[in-house]
Amino acid sequence: MASYVEIFFGIAAVFFALYYYFTSTFDFWKIRGVHGPRPIPLFGNVKDVMFTRICMSDYLRKLYEQYRNEQMIGMFVRRTPVLVLRDADLIKDVLIRDFSKFADRGVPVHDKMEPLSPHLFNLEAERWRPLRTRLSPVFTSGKLKEMFPLILECADNLEEYLEKVVAKGEPVECRELTAKYTTDVIGSCAFGIETNALSDKESEFRRMGRMVFANNFSQIIRFRFRQAMPWLYNLLGYVLPPTEITTFFTKVIVDTMNYRTQNDVVRPDFVNMLLELKKHPDKLENIKLTDTLLTAQAFVFFIAGFETSSTTMSNALYELALNTDVQDKLRKEIAEHYEKNNGELKYDHVKDMTYLDLVFRETLRKYPPGAFLLRKSMCDYTFNGTKVTIPKKTFVWIPVLGIHRDPKVYPNPDAFIPERFDDDAVAARNPMHYMPFGDGPRNCIGARFAVYQSKVGLIKILRNHKVEVCEKTMIPYVIDPTAFILSPKEGIYLKITKVEK
Repeated sequence: MASYVEIFFGIAAVFFALYYYFTSTFDFWKIRGVHGPRPIPLFGNVKDVMFTRICMSDYLRKLYEQYRNEQMIGMFVRRTPVLVLRDADLIKDVLIRDFSKFADRGVPVHDKMEPLSPHLFNLEAERWRPLRTRLSPVFTSGKLKEMFPLILECADNLEEYLEKVVAKGEPVECRELTAKYTTDVIGSCAFGIETNALSDKESEFRRMGRMVFANNFSQIIRFRFRQAMPWLYNLLGYVLPPTEITTFFTKVIVDTMNYRTQNDVVRPDFVNMLLELKKHPDKLENIKLTDTLLTAQAFVFFIAGFETSSTTMSNALYELALNTDVQDKLRKEIAEHYEKNNGELKYDHVKDMTYLDLVFRETLRKYPPGAFLLRKSMCDYTFNGTKVTIPKKTFVWIPVLGIHRDPKVYPNPDAFIPERFDDDAVAARNPMHYMPFGDGPRNCIGARFAVYQSKVGLIKILRNHKVEVCEKTMIPYVIDPTAFILSPKEGIYLKITKVEK
């Protein structure tokens, strides 16, 4: 009998210990006077996110709307406190004014389990700063102008490929169409490699791109395991072999760098910049410059460059199919520019298409790929105008999707209205109310490149074709709860037909 009592009390002790562990932080925001939803043990406030009923960006949007009278909201990811900022001035403090105190994103790097994870997006401030400084020159307007003929060549290939697709008379899955195009652009402009995603169904680069963003069960489990037990996850890297993705990209980048070194090949692209870093490692203090670290920088340029741009392009096509007046106006602008410039498309012409820019910016407002921004405090910090102080290593998130869909900032936010970005309208808004590429020193390094490759692709698609909704079009738009970046749940199927001239 005594043994049963001991077992009972033993189980009870374990239960209460676990309960205490998972709830011991739950007074964190209460004692600081920050309001927020009530957390539950084990899950905090993200149970529906963990069970993939809703994506994090959409959950944060709902939180943003629910606490509309608050400057900030306190929530918990399992037992970890996270501060969600609503107030534009506080957001500016974190991203710009006091950036040095929030220079980290707080994304863990797992060098052993994921050798390609120490890239520019994830890296802590110490390694991020010198790498960002050395890699930034490849994204200047001058370098982009040099790359423009390569982008244009891929866009011409897209136009040819589209002719074949349209001839079939079937609904077109636009995310796949645009992903093939952006994969070819990144391959050519970043690595000097013909990825043949448009011309070859078996393109290895396109296959790898699909694998990186696959939303299957194993990927979700891997992500949850990495979040819950990062220390154990990283230990597995000592016993498990590298993934196919790691092996593929490491071989491609290392082989490309070796070939260029041996054959004295110089191109105005990202690999050339990596080679310059490799030749002068002394310029990067306190950084051990390995082939793997260099490959990680190329890897993030590839995955971020093709996926965010292709998703934005397909979202733009979706809205243009729903808003035919906007589409007709845009096509008219494209036609006028081609007529004025003797049927040619040059670097400066893209910048001159003002309505295209309005359409593009409105697409990014409604569907920001990076739908929330992550920062982590590097010291104790008191927010200006408040009594709220957070300790070092506190997570601070900015709900971009919530801000972009705020009816007080953008009346009738679900409507697609490019004129929201006329000069007068933009001047009347707080700059912190539009952040599709983040803001401050740690904004998207490749924003300019992404804008150009996306706009050129849209010009080529819309010049001679129109997009329309069809029986397979997803209406209304449903966000994929399992996706890493904001994207549609069922793909974007549209009818694409040749324009009668």
